[in-house]
Amino acid sequence: MNSHRWYTPWLLVAPAVVWTIVFALYPFINTIILSFTNTRPLVGGEFIGFTNYVELWHDDMFWSAMVTTFIYVIICIPLLTILPLLLALLVEKKIPGISFFRTVAYFPVIASVVVVALIWSWMFDSRGLINQSLQWMGITSSPIPFLVDRWKLLGCAILLTVWKGLGYYMIVYLAALGNVDHDLHEAAALDGAGTFQRFRNVTIPGIRPAMILIIALIAVSGMRIFSELYVLTNGTGGPGGEDSSLVMVIKQVGTGLSGQLGYASALSVVLFFLTLIPLTVIGWANNKDLRSGRRTKRGGRARRAVAFQNATKETMA
Repeated sequence: MNSHRWYTPWLLVAPAVVWTIVFALYPFINTIILSFTNTRPLVGGEFIGFTNYVELWHDDMFWSAMVTTFIYVIICIPLLTILPLLLALLVEKKIPGISFFRTVAYFPVIASVVVVALIWSWMFDSRGLINQSLQWMGITSSPIPFLVDRWKLLGCAILLTVWKGLGYYMIVYLAALGNVDHDLHEAAALDGAGTFQRFRNVTIPGIRPAMILIIALIAVSGMRIFSELYVLTNGTGGPGGEDSSLVMVIKQVGTGLSGQLGYASALSVVLFFLTLIPLTVIGWANNKDLRSGRRTKRGGRARRAVAFQNATKETMA
């Protein structure tokens, strides 16, 4: 057997380590350092402590972006948690033509978000397809300002995100539903459980880890929303910039020769810690599931042992 030299494993992992250090670890550390400076492009900067974070606390644009991001996340989580599950339950059925329906449902996922947002902006424009159709049917007498009003614009962006994410989360649910034991459904049906009861007591517990994962992914994606709002508002953030997301504010503040790199870095650090919240929650929930699963297994083994002892005593008697 040929023996390898001691440095062979290090050579194999070196490309991944170098890539991680150069494109992940170094930018992360550098962003944290810049957040404590007043650095600008081509000028450099000085250490100013927590001044950027204090300014951030009193920045109306930051709080407006936080409100937009928070509403985005709060609305997207239930919609993209429930609707893909219902869609997955539908396409899981063995009926003719369901493969075509699965493909149609997944098609928005592979479409470019920029292209879809451009089509969306054309549809919801004052002279677009939606307004023209509503006026032609006599529902409205004048165009609805979908892309001018703050809340209507936010609703259009949320609708776009939900439409585009349905297929992706549907696939995640389909994988989770495939791991649910069908014998449990049959046993519950024999015990007289209805469709809704089986769904609540068998399907939901079986896909709970996938559901928690999906909620965390939606929360993180909602906090980092950019393309939908940027394209629908033509980069302006809507009327008065009120529909700007936190990522859009970071871009507006940190780009250009006069960009405030230090302040943009402080915003990026805040965004990083905000995205840690759902990831921490999912980690805690998964650990809780693992602990309860171990207790259930131990309880099941104990009950089987007691039953075996009782059966042995009855046989001996």
